[in-house]
Amino acid sequence: MAKFKIIVSDPETGKSKTLEVDGARAVPLVGRKLGEVIDGAAVGMSGHKLRITGGSDKDGFPMRPNVHGGVRIRVILSEGVGFRSNRAGGRQRKTLRGNVITEEIVQINMKIVEKPKKRKKKTGGKSTEKTAQTT
Repeated sequence: MAKFKIIVSDPETGKSKTLEVDGARAVPLVGRKLGEVIDGAAVGMSGHKLRITGGSDKDGFPMRPNVHGGVRIRVILSEGVGFRSNRAGGRQRKTLRGNVITEEIVQINMKIVEKPKKRKKKTGGKSTEKTAQTT
């Protein structure tokens, strides 16, 4: 069974929240790709819309959006996710994970795209405002 540690970040406040999802609740995430927008009910945040932004597998290899499939592969990189250059123009072969969530993925990063709409509270009581009387 799949078990995921999900980090959900809120770009408005700059805070993040960690959630654990396993068993039957983790099944809707398997097969999803980086960049997809999912309903927050899948991870216990009903009403929210979440975008999958990244993740890493059980050995710590990061997911990269332009590596297709759920495979682990060695590619030559010059910039981007999974690469830090120590000099300008440097290239290096690195091991990365594909852009599809599989059961080997341990951590999934998401960000909030849309929050639930807040309802206005209706007040059924009497108004406390005093009206000015003109005579």
